[in-house]
Amino acid sequence: MRALDLLVLALYFALTLGVGLWVTRNQRTAGDYFLGARNLPAWTVLLSIVATETSALTVISVPGIGARGDLTFLQLAFGYLLGRSLAAWWLLPGYFIGQQETAYARLERRFGTRTRRLVSAAFLVTRFLADGVRVFAGAIPLALVTGWSVPGAIVVMGVITLIYTWFGGLKAVVWSDVVQLFVYLAGGAVALGVAWRLAGGPGAALGLAAAAGKLRVFDASLNLTSTYTLLGGLVGGGLLSAASHGTDHLIVQRLLATRSLRAARVALVGSGAVVILQFLLFLLVGSAIWAARQAPAGIPADTIFPRFITLQLPAGLAGLVIAGILAAAMGTHSSAINALASSVTHDFYASITGRQDPVHLLRVGRLWSAVWGLGLIGAALGFHGYAAGSDTPVVVLALSIASVTYGALLGTYLLASRSSRVGGREVTGAVALSMTVMLVVIFARRLSDGGTLPFLAPLGRLAWPWYVPLGTLLTVSIGAGLSLLPKPAEAVRA
Repeated sequence: MRALDLLVLALYFALTLGVGLWVTRNQRTAGDYFLGARNLPAWTVLLSIVATETSALTVISVPGIGARGDLTFLQLAFGYLLGRSLAAWWLLPGYFIGQQETAYARLERRFGTRTRRLVSAAFLVTRFLADGVRVFAGAIPLALVTGWSVPGAIVVMGVITLIYTWFGGLKAVVWSDVVQLFVYLAGGAVALGVAWRLAGGPGAALGLAAAAGKLRVFDASLNLTSTYTLLGGLVGGGLLSAASHGTDHLIVQRLLATRSLRAARVALVGSGAVVILQFLLFLLVGSAIWAARQAPAGIPADTIFPRFITLQLPAGLAGLVIAGILAAAMGTHSSAINALASSVTHDFYASITGRQDPVHLLRVGRLWSAVWGLGLIGAALGFHGYAAGSDTPVVVLALSIASVTYGALLGTYLLASRSSRVGGREVTGAVALSMTVMLVVIFARRLSDGGTLPFLAPLGRLAWPWYVPLGTLLTVSIGAGLSLLPKPAEAVRA
C-alpha cells in the first residue's frame, strides 16, 4: 500500500482513538458506561444506528449487487423504514417504563426471570456468532486492499476497537460511530465520483445503466424464492427491521440512551430514511463501476469494489475508501462489545447476585467488555481457520442463523403484548421449537441437494427475507397453541 494511503489510515486510527478517549470524562457509573447517562442527542443516536448496522460486508457487497444486477435491493430498505416505524409506535413505549437497562428487562415483568435470561442468552449466542463472523469478513476486504494478512487485519482492527470501547463505553461507541459513518460515506462518494468520471460523466453512466435495465427499483412478482421483490422487501424487510431494531439489545441500548421516548422515535425512524440513501449511494457506485467497464464478468461480485479501489483510485483517496471499509467494520464490532457486556452485566450478573451498585457494575461491565472484545477477536480468527480448510460458506450460514433468531424474538414480544394467557412456560417452548424448525429451514437446501432428505427441497428454496416472517409466525402460533393446553395446576384439579 502507498505511503499516502497508510498516512490516511493512521490519521483515521488516531481520530477514532481520540474521540473514544475524549468521551471518558465524567464516567462514574454503569449507567454512564452502558447508556451514556441517558442524555445522548437523537441525531447522534440516529447516525450511530446506521453505522452499527452497516458492516464492512455491506460496503463491499452492495456495490457488487449494483454492478451485477439492478436497484431492486432498495425494496428491502423500504421495508426497513416500514419496520422501524412500526417498532417506534408499538415497541418503544414499553422500554421507557421505569429505568430499564437492557432490551430484555421488560420480559421479566411479563414472563418472569427465566424467560428474560433465556431471551438474553439467545441474544448473546447469536450476536457473538454473527459479529465474530462480521469481524472475520470485514478483515477480508481490508487485507485485500492493504496487503496485510487476514489474521493481522483481524488483530489490528480488534485491538484498536477494544481500546476505545473499553475506556469510553457507549458514548465512545456512539461518537466514534458518527465519525465512522462520515468516513465511509465520504469514501463511497469519492468512489462514485471517480467511477462516473471514468464512464464519461454522471449522465453517460446513468444513461448506460438505464438502457441495460440496471436502474430498475421494483419487482412486483409474487415469488417466495426470489430474494429481492417488493412483497418480500416490505414484509420480510419490515419484520426483520422491526425485530433487529425493536428487540435486539445492540440497537435498543442506543434508544434507551436518548433523552426521551420522542427522541428515541426520531432516531429510529430517521435511521430508516438514512439507510435508504446509504444503500442508494453504494448501489450507484456499483452501477457506475459497471458503466466504466471495471466489473469484468469473471470475478466474484464481492471483489468488484475492492478491485476498483486498488486499480483506479489515486493515492490518498484509496486510503480514504479503505478507512471507510475499516470504519464500517469497527462500528459494528464496538457496538457488539458494549451490548454483549451490558447484557451479561444486567441480565445475568446483577440479576443473579442482586448487586445493583452502579459503581460496582461499572467495574464488572468493563471487565466483560474486555472479555467480549478478546472473545470476538478469537472467534474471528477461528472462523478464518475454519474457512481456510472448508468450502462451507461460513459467512452466509452464520448470518442467516443470526437473522433466524429475530423471528423468535419478535414473536416473543408479540405474545407479550397480545395474549394474556401465554406465560413463561409457553414462551420458552415456543422459542425453542421455532428456532429448531428454522435451523431445519437453513439446512434444508444442503440436506435436499445431498439427497439425504429430498422432501425438504421446497424449504431450501425459500428466500432469506422470508426467514423472519416464518420464524415470527411459528413462535406466535406455537406459543398460542401451548397456552390452550391445561396448565399443571389445572390438570391436577381435573
